[in-house]
Amino acid sequence: MSGPSPATSARASAEIPLCQPPDPAPRKPRLICPPGAADCHVHVYGPADRYPVAATRAFDVPDALPARLRALHDTLGVERLVLVQPSGYGTDNRRHLEAVAELGRPARVIVALRAEVQDAELDRLHEAGVRGVRYNIGHAGAVPLAEMPVLAARIARLGWHVQLHVMDDQGRAPLAEMEPTLRELPTDVVIDHMGSLRPGDGVGQPGFQALLRLVNTGRCWVKLSCGYRMSALPPPYEDMVPYVQALLAARPDRLVWASDWPHVSFKGEMPNTTDLLDQMLTWVPDEAQRQQILVRNPEQLYGF
Repeated sequence: MSGPSPATSARASAEIPLCQPPDPAPRKPRLICPPGAADCHVHVYGPADRYPVAATRAFDVPDALPARLRALHDTLGVERLVLVQPSGYGTDNRRHLEAVAELGRPARVIVALRAEVQDAELDRLHEAGVRGVRYNIGHAGAVPLAEMPVLAARIARLGWHVQLHVMDDQGRAPLAEMEPTLRELPTDVVIDHMGSLRPGDGVGQPGFQALLRLVNTGRCWVKLSCGYRMSALPPPYEDMVPYVQALLAARPDRLVWASDWPHVSFKGEMPNTTDLLDQMLTWVPDEAQRQQILVRNPEQLYGF
């Protein structure tokens, strides 16, 4: 893809680091996507002069425009997608809401909102394709978690869900700590990136056990994504398989797949996004279960 724009370079030239871009040449995948397959977690960025980033951002991102995402999904054979508000845009959701028309395929949007948002605005967002509100643990400038139960009570009437990204580098288990609160929410909960588990800590680690308990309630969904961030191995990240197997044994009807394109703030060797689809041949070897995860589960969760 093209390099960063001058505006992006200027932003990143001081104290804020600039992310590496995604691999610009996705290959045709070995996995043939079934009709209606969905990528349930992607972001778009830029142009910077039209969509300014938040002052609280932790990093800058080269332009990752809807046209490039559309070309990626054409290559992968993905027909539906879910645009997720990233921390870098704060609560300014315009970039992702406006991307829907540019992508030219069925799309849903997950936004970031403050609890005082008006009901009329919630209704407008629903008509625009919004189906959930995202919260982040460990991101500067994120919406306060204390607001989550308040807003959850207000979005329940729309059938939206609460989406949670857990990011913690201190060796704690924030998902286990939040489990009682999440169980009491009047909405379904979607957990990003398999709860950001630590593969070396085993399936008994408190955060993953909390994830399994939540999934078993039937009101919690998990994104099979970001193995490239967590794994110590190259694709297909086989050290993630025991965790995927445990989730499949619990509730295969509560799992969805996501690429996490454009893989922002990743400091390792950038994966080819095609590898992140083909990993599903190893993670979920049963074709019927893959179709459920790629098609039927997203249809139920996002109402495609």
